[in-house]
Amino acid sequence: MRALSRLAFVTATFVPSIALAQAAPAAPAGTTAPTVSAVAPPLVEKDLLRATPGGLTAEQVGKRAAETSYGVKASEESLRAAAGRVDAAWANFLPRLTAKASYTRLSSFTAPSLGSGGSLVATPSPAGTVNPPVLVAANFSFPIILNNYLLEAQIVVPISDYFLRINEGYTASTQAQEAARQDVATARAKALTEGKSAFYNWLRARGAVVVAEQAREDVKTHLVDVKHQFDAGNVSKADVLRVESSVAASDVQVERTKNLAELLERQVRIALHDGDGSDSKPLSPGEALEGTTAYIPGTLTTSREEAWSKRPELKSLSANVTALRKQSNVIRASNYPQVAAFGTATYANPNQRRVPQANEWFPTWAAGVQATWSPNDLVATKGNAADVDGKIAAIEAQMQQAKEGIDLEVTQAHQGVRESAVALDATKRQLTTAEEAYRVARELFNAGRATPTLLTDAETELTKARLDALNAQVDARIAKVRLDHAMGRDAVEDYGASSIGWQRSQQ
Repeated sequence: MRALSRLAFVTATFVPSIALAQAAPAAPAGTTAPTVSAVAPPLVEKDLLRATPGGLTAEQVGKRAAETSYGVKASEESLRAAAGRVDAAWANFLPRLTAKASYTRLSSFTAPSLGSGGSLVATPSPAGTVNPPVLVAANFSFPIILNNYLLEAQIVVPISDYFLRINEGYTASTQAQEAARQDVATARAKALTEGKSAFYNWLRARGAVVVAEQAREDVKTHLVDVKHQFDAGNVSKADVLRVESSVAASDVQVERTKNLAELLERQVRIALHDGDGSDSKPLSPGEALEGTTAYIPGTLTTSREEAWSKRPELKSLSANVTALRKQSNVIRASNYPQVAAFGTATYANPNQRRVPQANEWFPTWAAGVQATWSPNDLVATKGNAADVDGKIAAIEAQMQQAKEGIDLEVTQAHQGVRESAVALDATKRQLTTAEEAYRVARELFNAGRATPTLLTDAETELTKARLDALNAQVDARIAKVRLDHAMGRDAVEDYGASSIGWQRSQQ
């Protein structure tokens, strides 16, 4: 923006600088006509305005910018993170399998026993009594094994979660990934548009250099003619000094426009990520501004509809809304019991389920179904769901705001395209008129039938017409770029490095 402001400043300042020369009296009757220079030629095709074979084009700069932009790279890393979350969500579909292995060493202690060892014996009650049998210890002991080994595997199948949580969570993660993908497309479209605009503004600055140099040549020719008129006694010394001042001012403007062209070339290199350019060859444009034609867009209604269907910003917001709604469903699943099936296989030495314990490996298993539910979750669920619902409402409001903003952007872009079409036609006619007026003014001045003011005014109008024609050509191309961006036509999915193919000048 600073560069463009500076270009506008140059346009506004170096044209009036030519008009420093003031009116001088016409040549007196009967004076000898001075020697004059030839009529200056119109603006010529110079190297700065020619297309160089193999040079850069706006499309190449835009694609390169979309490929190498740091903003794009940052959004791509966010997409990579979103893809990782999708993988993590997919893993929830698998039954939860856990494996456990352990070794435990118990401290030594005396094993409890009943009697002197043996087994427990049930002694019946005497006949005719109602007392139950008496369990009598008959020489029984409990062996204690100090080394304990355990191998255990458990599988849990979250039956209810498959319907209430897992599938919804996975969908939420895929929608978040889609939102991240659209954010990448948004960053690429922005970089593409900025790269193309930087290229055309660079061409504008190069053209301004040509215009400034031509204006300097015109005013130098004017100075030669004024000096001849002064030698013939037809103009005053003040007129000569004013034109000399205009020549000095034109030198400043040429230098200023060259500096601006270098600055905007640097902006193009930044879009290309071409380093600092210190070791690089000069950039050359592979397309010229000559031959620019007006772009005729479709209706405003169809353009708006296309923008609403293609702009990645809207797609990203829509995907985020879907993701949050699925997340809300996951949260509300806590209102219902969790039902799961489980199975456990144990291989242990000793196995705790075997009595009495024995110093040997023994397998056992268990299986069942369980349901868990906590009433306390109802309060937390309500609060968390309200939080997500608020986020959904906020994003939906953002979508409406973005849609209105895009509507305005498309309208402005349409207006810019239409204005550029009118400007292209008008500036062409203006330039033709200004060139003819300048030619006539020079012939009259050289014939001693016009004042220096008339020629100065013609020079000023010609320079202005040249700048207006240049700006109209650039503005027409940038207007097309902005309309494509507003309508989402630049929202490409990918730009590979192999598709760039940009080159520098080989000179």
